[in-house]
Amino acid sequence: MPRTTTDAVPHGRLSALDQPVLDAGACVLRPWRASDAAAVVAAFDDPDIHRWHACSVTADEAPAWIAQWAVRWAEETDTSWALAMGDEPVGQIGLRGLNHADGHTGVSYWVMPAARRRGLASAALSVLAHWSFDVLGVHRIAIDHSTENPASCAVATKAGFRSEGTKRGDALHADGWHDMHVHARLATDGPAERLS
Repeated sequence: MPRTTTDAVPHGRLSALDQPVLDAGACVLRPWRASDAAAVVAAFDDPDIHRWHACSVTADEAPAWIAQWAVRWAEETDTSWALAMGDEPVGQIGLRGLNHADGHTGVSYWVMPAARRRGLASAALSVLAHWSFDVLGVHRIAIDHSTENPASCAVATKAGFRSEGTKRGDALHADGWHDMHVHARLATDGPAERLS
């Protein structure tokens, strides 16, 4: 059945772009490189990243993990950037499940232990949100995180993502089902400082 509205994010808009490098101040968001494989393995060995993202990446799997992002960019489903300081990856941020019709997407992020508590994730999230609204034409960006992960909640809040409630038993982690907080930001919300 045909829709009566046009897609909020036209197909072809993302794939027509080269993945940009985005400046977030203390770090930059840059495309992943094959040479980042060891950093990816180290990140997923971290107990917190392993716990909240419910996956692991071995040295044999890391090249494919990195290579998938160019494919997903071309298919316009998902994106991922390395958060880099001095060109070394210290984290990850990306869009998940781009819905072209309604202009919605999710976002995921993690920061390696040595780079935490510096505001990198919230700065990167704010920069990515602006790029997504201004360049892609996304209308809504949502973040789901476990209610037992206050650090992720703080990142979302600091970047101007309003709390919208809790989804009960929404995500399965190694220790069982977790309730998930939902945060979102709309293109019409304005600067993050007005949301706090």
